[in-house]
Amino acid sequence: MATPSTTTPAVFVGHGNPMNSLEHNRYTEAWRAFGASIEKPGAILAISAHWYVNITAVTAMPMPRTIHDFYGFPQALFDVEYPAPGDPLLAEHVADVISPTYVGQDTDSWGIDHGTWSVLVHMFPDADVPVVQLSINADLPLSYHEELGAALNPLRDEGVLIVASGNVVHNLRMVDWNAPGQGAPWAHTFDDAVRDIVTNEPANLAASLELPEARAAVPTPDHFLPLAYLTGLASAAGATATTLIDGYDMGSLSMTSYRLD
Repeated sequence: MATPSTTTPAVFVGHGNPMNSLEHNRYTEAWRAFGASIEKPGAILAISAHWYVNITAVTAMPMPRTIHDFYGFPQALFDVEYPAPGDPLLAEHVADVISPTYVGQDTDSWGIDHGTWSVLVHMFPDADVPVVQLSINADLPLSYHEELGAALNPLRDEGVLIVASGNVVHNLRMVDWNAPGQGAPWAHTFDDAVRDIVTNEPANLAASLELPEARAAVPTPDHFLPLAYLTGLASAAGATATTLIDGYDMGSLSMTSYRLD
């Protein structure tokens, strides 16, 4: 892998509804513009809310499958393929970088799930950048994921783009189908508080979970924890993130995305 002339950015993307992979809207245009604005990475390490298991692992197959991990959507969404190659050598390197933390090498189980490909089809539509996914270990606290994010920071100097994909606010039980493009007041309050932390004091992300709105905004940790990788990277880099784009959907989803340069 060629050494880049500058440190490769990292990004947290609020991926929202999987239909975003087929649509052209202000969010997908922001993702596309981000991909076009940076030097083409040598590889992508993706942390998706949808590979939420009880182990830390990386995909290590040469050709990961496109996973359609949803139901009830139009057939056109199930027809989407993102045939990016994998990178078994990068998978091994990730394990070395974060040693002594154990990292399983998944050669045949997972692949590229919709938390990853629904974003990458816009960032890198040619699917010509190798993709490795890192699982989110459901058994471990936010602090573990922040520390793991910090440990991954050297990869950015090696041309690896780190893409964390989730949602700051993600409550499917409170979705309001009559509120497209809108957020409930509590969602705004929580999202604003998190943005203040991420863009000013990323090491304090855990404090946001003490807010009264956190129970509604983060009923389960899977979609929130990818953000911990970005704040961990920011802390390691001695930097703060900037807002790539913000917004809401269906009352209880935040589409806010951040980039770290």
